[in-house]
Amino acid sequence: MTTKSLKERTQQLVAQFCNGDDQAFAQLYDLYAQMLFNYGVKLTQDQELLKDCIHDVFVKVYTKRNERGSINNLGSYLIISLKNRLLDEFRRHTFTSDIAIEECAYRRAAEDTEQTYLRQEHQLMQSAQVAHLMQHLTRRQRQAITLYYIEERKYDEICDILQMNYHSVRNLMHRGMLKLREAAM
Repeated sequence: MTTKSLKERTQQLVAQFCNGDDQAFAQLYDLYAQMLFNYGVKLTQDQELLKDCIHDVFVKVYTKRNERGSINNLGSYLIISLKNRLLDEFRRHTFTSDIAIEECAYRRAAEDTEQTYLRQEHQLMQSAQVAHLMQHLTRRQRQAITLYYIEERKYDEICDILQMNYHSVRNLMHRGMLKLREAAM
């Protein structure tokens, strides 16, 4: 589903849901639950906590259905709500820990500052190297590779965004990867 058609479909479903159609709410859940899960796994490895938070976000949307008409972009609203809900849970878990405060202070002091610095430096070097390698690509190749690997879009979505057919996008990606390999050597 293209971004434009997703937005249009979402607007239709939100209008139906605000008018009392629970089936429209179920369809909104189906449209956005996996996207929220994919976003959430980047924030936490606790999948059960993540699923609970996603459900909490949709329960909040359901219980406040009369206020939903003022939201222009439901997808952004859901992502921000999920992030805030996860942060609330992280804070709650932080403040209700079974670990004694003395142990926390020791763990922090025992952390190897040099290793942390080296790890950060290595990440910066990798980012700079990737940026340098990306400069060897054409603008369209950079767009396609960014959409596929960084934004984790499917080929069909990339076709819609770049306004190209499926075969052309696959060729564009293949040539881009060949150029990256060649530039890396």
